[in-house]
Amino acid sequence: MDSTTPLTLAREAARAGAEVAHGGFRGPLTVETKKNELDSVTEFDREVQRHVVQMFREDDSDAVIVGEEELPDVDTRTALPESGAAWVVDPIDGTNNFVAGNRIWGCAVAAVEDGDAVAAVNEFPALGDSFAAADDGAMRNGESCSVSDRVDPGTFTINPIFGLEPRDRRKLAEYVTTIAEEFGDSRRFGSSQYALSSVAAGELDAAVSGVELSPWDTVGGVHLVREAGGTVTNLDGDRWTPGDSGIIASNGEAHDELVAAFD
Repeated sequence: MDSTTPLTLAREAARAGAEVAHGGFRGPLTVETKKNELDSVTEFDREVQRHVVQMFREDDSDAVIVGEEELPDVDTRTALPESGAAWVVDPIDGTNNFVAGNRIWGCAVAAVEDGDAVAAVNEFPALGDSFAAADDGAMRNGESCSVSDRVDPGTFTINPIFGLEPRDRRKLAEYVTTIAEEFGDSRRFGSSQYALSSVAAGELDAAVSGVELSPWDTVGGVHLVREAGGTVTNLDGDRWTPGDSGIIASNGEAHDELVAAFD
């Protein structure tokens, strides 16, 4: 791979991974479950991660890689290091959508330095959308994008991001009720990286969660939102960092109101 910049590497890896996954989309799949019957994994999740890791290791044999899938033949971590450089990989964000033939799924790759993202690429090949950001703004399909300019929280469209554990589903019900009562409308995509990418592109006004989300579900999308001019905090309104037990990503126009509503 061309190692000119972290963004170049992230783009090449995300595109290659997305191509591998897209080759299996709407085809025959072997589907297994992990934590519960709704937590799906396919052979393509594993093959994409294996392929992306191999690309990074060819460029740097000592690369630290954080990935969702734990594979016996691939050396990856499940937690971000506190310092130094690392890559964060979600081979297929939105696996349940992928299994169902729904187009909302993607390959997410982010470069991290000392816990903060410095580059991120989210590829959604079935949708034809690619989101990317380094430190000079966010892009969608090669063109600059930015968060929405809506200021009235009563008009906000918000995506609640939650997992599939029973505690997450109970919290999701609370958040959907809050959105309906205090804001405008809700969307739920089944892909956290697509939700965050949509905030960065101004298609959503906010994405929120009341539980800790994995780094592969958040780090790249958070970087996109910030580079697109948005604000990302934890539920207390402090700057979000990986490991926080909740996240609020918004266009920044009514962020205090979001914090008050979901704290």
